[in-house]
Amino acid sequence: MKTRQATFPRQSSSNRLSLVAKVLASSVVAVLAACATGSTPGGIDEVTPATTFGTPNPDTSRLAPDRAAAAARGQYLVELLGCGTCHTDGALVGQPNAGRRLAGSSVGIAWSNPLQEDYPGVVFPANLTPDTETGIGGWREDDIVTFLRSGIDRAGRGHLPVMPWPAYARLSDDDASAVATYLLSLPPVRHRVPANVDPGQRTSAGYVHFGIYRKR
Repeated sequence: MKTRQATFPRQSSSNRLSLVAKVLASSVVAVLAACATGSTPGGIDEVTPATTFGTPNPDTSRLAPDRAAAAARGQYLVELLGCGTCHTDGALVGQPNAGRRLAGSSVGIAWSNPLQEDYPGVVFPANLTPDTETGIGGWREDDIVTFLRSGIDRAGRGHLPVMPWPAYARLSDDDASAVATYLLSLPPVRHRVPANVDPGQRTSAGYVHFGIYRKR
């Protein structure tokens, strides 16, 4: 099956970032609203934005100065885009694990209509640290840039826009490369997330769902 790459009008880097931030803002608000209105045993503690969206610092000790600068830019972008909202373990339910920032979520996100299915399809945000067994340690910078632009991973598999790659496709070449440089320079964290499930399949892991659905 052939895959077509979407094309967009050329924009400046600042305009692209502004557009991406606007597209993602509603998603971030939805996540926080869901966390605030949910209930867990003992209640939900207040979570500060720094805890929820904070990102681990890259290890730049082996990077050339220009690559270290790119990693710093990438860290800024990852925080701006709110990647930790989903990819930090526990953040989806308002209890982020500081030791697993960007190391994947044990809580999934339902992507099909839970009002029509007893068991919706669920995806689990991946481990974005360069751990070779549970993360992206085997990925190259080009693999990450391709995934950001098309939603296609290094094995050639397409991914749902639950991870909003259609918005990330508008990143400039330099910014997409900076995100990749940053992720590959993170200290690896070993954390295997649960396997994604298709609609109709059960998962023993918890999950959240966002959006408004209408019964047919």
